[in-house]
Amino acid sequence: MYSFTVRNRVYRFKDLKTLLAKASPYRTGDVLAGVCAETYEERVAAQIALADVPLKNFLNEAVIPYEKDEVTRLIIDSHDVAAFGLISSFTVGEFRDWLLGDEIDSALLESITPGITPEMVAAVSKLMRNQDLITVAKKCEVITRFRNTIGLKGHFSTRLQPNHPTDDPKGIAASIVDGLLYGSGDACIGINPATDSPAAVLNLLNLIDTLRQQFDIPTQSCVLSHITTTLDLVNQGAPVDLCFQSIGGTEQTNTSFGVSLSLLDEAYDATLSLKRGIVGQNVMYFETGQGSSLSANAHHGADQQTCEVRAYAIARRYKPLLVNTVVGFIGPEYLYDGKQIIRAALEDHFCGKLLGLPMGVDVCYTNHAEADQDDMDNLLTLLGVAGCNFIMGIPGSDDIMLNYQSTSFHDALYLRKTLGLKPAPEFEQWLIKQGIINGEGDLQPVNSSHKLLSGIL
Repeated sequence: MYSFTVRNRVYRFKDLKTLLAKASPYRTGDVLAGVCAETYEERVAAQIALADVPLKNFLNEAVIPYEKDEVTRLIIDSHDVAAFGLISSFTVGEFRDWLLGDEIDSALLESITPGITPEMVAAVSKLMRNQDLITVAKKCEVITRFRNTIGLKGHFSTRLQPNHPTDDPKGIAASIVDGLLYGSGDACIGINPATDSPAAVLNLLNLIDTLRQQFDIPTQSCVLSHITTTLDLVNQGAPVDLCFQSIGGTEQTNTSFGVSLSLLDEAYDATLSLKRGIVGQNVMYFETGQGSSLSANAHHGADQQTCEVRAYAIARRYKPLLVNTVVGFIGPEYLYDGKQIIRAALEDHFCGKLLGLPMGVDVCYTNHAEADQDDMDNLLTLLGVAGCNFIMGIPGSDDIMLNYQSTSFHDALYLRKTLGLKPAPEFEQWLIKQGIINGEGDLQPVNSSHKLLSGIL
């Protein structure tokens, strides 16, 4: 039992799961689940009570029971006691103050990463203002490698997302070339297929791989099919660079996705065996989103942000190249408006980075949400300041297959120019060699005689 008294009224929270939920900033998904604070006063009382909870409590009181959930078992069984030692005497509030200290740097944060659990990180995020989330996330440097190097400080990458409603190869190829000519695609060239058929996915993999080899592009490809489809193609020797899967923070959520830790283990080992990386072998790409456990009726009474951060325990098991929170995609039932989307994105980015993950954010919203591109401009800028590893690059920021609004090739150019950020170094050199940008990173004029265009046409 946890409690705090405000003006002679005692607020009681029966367990840690309830306390975390009541301390969460307001969002529609928690209202829908019936777990949020009923008043602002109750929320503040919960936050104050949470600040006094020792971090050790999270090792002894599981949000979802150990015997019922393989994600909980993964979290507890993989906890590094030695790495936890430096902060083991802290309360949640003291942990927040420590993280914000000027003397705390990337190397120190990296050293404690194996010793902190997702629930500890979720808890401390609930005590932070947006500027706190940005400040600490910016300290974290998470670097991953495959054919190029992603996550270096001063660099900012994009996933080129050339989706097409019928998987038309010409339409997809046109979008890929368009994105490359705007300097997009260093995180990966990643297609959401309109169908999960193995033949269709293989065609898309071959399309990207042929283009990549023809122009010697230092990037990686990914077709975001279900992991079982990808695994079958890997076993056939298809040109799979990255193995993709959506994941959630509870075993029941992942069951609804058709995945388990054992299946992820198998796919990870199989993709690694291809040895297609040049500068590294980070071969996994995961996507997450607040609300996925609730939408699957698999949240076990936990708030959506805590469920989200628990998914990061799965991701870090596989040393992924990319982790992407598709923050506004699930819809206003979970994150109602621009304010909630911005807050959730900053939380996810902070929590993922603190847990040692190469976090990107799909800065996005659905057409029926109370949000617009000005909200996304604000979030994009905040994430750039916070050191986000990558965002999406979509023609016109309008995904014509998934029917949602995201970020465009121009948005990435804006952020790089405004904040003085560069693409991944290997990709930057390729862009300069191709005449797409100059040595200062400025975009160069292109006409039909350009070798990339003429090679396609």
